[in-house]
Amino acid sequence: MLTALVASCQSTATPVASPLPSPTPHTAVAAAVLQAGEVPAGLNQCPGSGPIATYLTTLAAADPALGSRVAAQWQQLHAAGAIDAAISLFAADPAACTAQLAATSKIQAATSFVAVFADEGEADRAWESGVFGFVPPAPGLLSPGLVRGVATGLGLSSWTYDRAPVQIACWHKSVFVALLVLTNLDATAFKSATAAVDARLN
Repeated sequence: MLTALVASCQSTATPVASPLPSPTPHTAVAAAVLQAGEVPAGLNQCPGSGPIATYLTTLAAADPALGSRVAAQWQQLHAAGAIDAAISLFAADPAACTAQLAATSKIQAATSFVAVFADEGEADRAWESGVFGFVPPAPGLLSPGLVRGVATGLGLSSWTYDRAPVQIACWHKSVFVALLVLTNLDATAFKSATAAVDARLN
């Protein structure tokens, strides 16, 4: 009888708690921005590409006034909850690498910026306040080339601008805010660049 009791105890399976599925980690900002293979041929990556701190340092060395202004704009995003950010810049001429965004009237260039926030609410509020001076147009007050909301294909919290030579897309998705600025590139390049970044914002 004792042997049977011992055998019974040994055969009783101890229940094992099933681990909860881990949430999918958010894409790192450095991986979310435009990559070298996603821009048209002839555009070379700029030295300031990478973490936002690298860009600010590069910009400050080339143009202190512009560097100071952009640093202040980044601090606004950081104060609004941005945890981290990265930028990638590609240009046909190095002069565009440290120029003000959307200000290169004759040089082909593509810039993407992605910032990550602690939650979706912070990201949406930051997008509404503007990114590097690019503020969403007021609903109902759209000028030629401007589109806001779902018609952009980037969700409700988005806007795009397409008037040669500049194309801009700025949107909030999940915990991210993204900005793309292209100059002197065609509609195909703009569409594919926007789609590439958007697909990685989880």
